[in-house]
Amino acid sequence: MTRQWGDGQGTLVVEGGADPVREVPLEIAASYRARAKGLLGRTSVDGAMLLSPANSVHTFRMRMAIDVAYLDRRLNVVAVRTMQPGRLGLPRLRARHVLEAEAGAMAGWGVRVGAQVRVEAVRQR
Repeated sequence: MTRQWGDGQGTLVVEGGADPVREVPLEIAASYRARAKGLLGRTSVDGAMLLSPANSVHTFRMRMAIDVAYLDRRLNVVAVRTMQPGRLGLPRLRARHVLEAEAGAMAGWGVRVGAQVRVEAVRQR
């Protein structure tokens, strides 16, 4: 199942089983340029950022710790890690997309291994 998004805005819908469905503002970084920039230089993020395609990230030149969730091709969460600035994350073989958010945010949204997420992209005109 191949996902194709463009750079832009959207909503991340977290379907966590026993937890209620959560909707989170989402930035989508699908181009090389947008993925390379990611959250670099920011001191905060409203919601989450989706890097697609991606299977690893780094936090060099980051100003904050981030939560990182690795998603497979069906948008199932296969791993979640908190990364401090200046770290290099190892690639996840099953991951096709990566979610980034401020450290601690994902636990509150119910993003954990086994959770299913959905991306609702806003069409750009």
